[in-house]
Amino acid sequence: MSRSERALVAERTLGYAAQNIQDPRLRTELLVEAAEARLAKGHVPRHLFKAYAAQLELADEEHEAGRWATASSAAAKALLLAFHRALHVDGLSSPLADNPARYTAPLRESRTAIALRSPRGRKRAAAAPPGDRPLRLLVAHHGNDNFLRPVLAHYAEHADVELKVLDTAADPTLAPLAKGVGRMIQRALGSQAAYGRRIEEALRPHLDWADVVFIDWCAVAAAFFTLVDPGPARIVVRLHSYEAFSHWPHIIDFSRVDDLVFVSEHLRDFCVSAIPRLKERKAPRLHVIDNAVQLDRFALPKRPGARFTLGMVGVSQVAKDPGWALEVLNLLREKDERYTLHLIGSPLRPDAGPAAARYYRTYQRELLRLEAAGAVRQVGQTDDVPGALTEVGVILSSSVRESWHLGLVEGAASGAVPVVRDWPFFAKRPHGARALFPAPWVVDDPAEAAERVLRVTATEEGWEKYGHEASEHAMLAWDWAHVKGHFDRLLLGSGPGSGR
Repeated sequence: MSRSERALVAERTLGYAAQNIQDPRLRTELLVEAAEARLAKGHVPRHLFKAYAAQLELADEEHEAGRWATASSAAAKALLLAFHRALHVDGLSSPLADNPARYTAPLRESRTAIALRSPRGRKRAAAAPPGDRPLRLLVAHHGNDNFLRPVLAHYAEHADVELKVLDTAADPTLAPLAKGVGRMIQRALGSQAAYGRRIEEALRPHLDWADVVFIDWCAVAAAFFTLVDPGPARIVVRLHSYEAFSHWPHIIDFSRVDDLVFVSEHLRDFCVSAIPRLKERKAPRLHVIDNAVQLDRFALPKRPGARFTLGMVGVSQVAKDPGWALEVLNLLREKDERYTLHLIGSPLRPDAGPAAARYYRTYQRELLRLEAAGAVRQVGQTDDVPGALTEVGVILSSSVRESWHLGLVEGAASGAVPVVRDWPFFAKRPHGARALFPAPWVVDDPAEAAERVLRVTATEEGWEKYGHEASEHAMLAWDWAHVKGHFDRLLLGSGPGSGR
């Protein structure tokens, strides 16, 4: 019996044994221990739902007794268990994606979770935009400004805006305070008063200065900021897909968020189903605004041979499922060995966890075989993505989940013909890849993807025509010249603007 098989037997034994134990604390301990053992091996535990629900019940017992520290610790353990990366990030499926409302049901029922998201609100309403001076805009993030650059460049030069940027991961005062899920939960539940005073002292000068605070990523910085009353500053938070599969939205006090921005309709719909607070009173206004990206710099002439070159931009996560792209490539090469694949960006890493490592081993074997045949080129990380895309004639999106897929849109803007997998996490919902992109772009499986590639590349003239149409659509729908107006209405107005 392999080590993995032994771990599965141990997890099942512990899980089933727990069902017959009368002592609720011991039963919870065994269920959680079994789940954690299985997750440590990168597998979905059989008794995961029961384990995290039981852990929340333990938190409720502690909360009822006024033991805030142990209640917070138990709640944090439940959230970290329920949103472990092996469940939602490092695999090709997710129990949360399968049924978001059912999966988060214990969070709707737990008294501790209810207390955690109970609206503390603000002492006064957000002030209207100033009429006698430039609007003071504070843009905050926690070590990741990847999706902010056009936004920052725009408002740095805007005559009616005074801009400041705050990185809570780099600021020497804020960085130590913006750590620790447990103490953030404790503070949200009303304890950790000294910690609360330190946060207040650290954030108050920023909040007193700003008219609008735009926090990118609905994660650490957003949870941190909403631990204090924002005063008259309007708080705007943008949520990308990563956070939807994490514990952070279940810690954030959304009653202190005035506007919550999503980059796609399917992500908004998913989050409304998955995050209890968004359906409750004092929820923020919800908006959909496309990602900010300057697409005109991608419109460069294609190099010879691009017609038969497939490309992917971004392959560093299992969710990108580059193995799906290799399947498409194999099907194409059965017809014509001129087809090759360029992988642009950091390669997939095996060290994210055991689930990612398993995927990596299978993927790497096939990748090395195709590389040896001259069918795959790993371009790697580059500062010149527009240049790398001049060699790509067909751009692939092979992901199991995306909120918007920047790399696909950049490829389309370059004149590469898009082939988009109907992202499985969202495929059965009203919105998804088929609602975001033109219908001909989206396919169900590798066979349909290969058929589309063969069709659009059948002739040089046809391929150029399809590529031109894709570029034109991308520029008209998603270029920053169009999207910036939505940001202006949201950030510089009173908040009702929307990208849809």
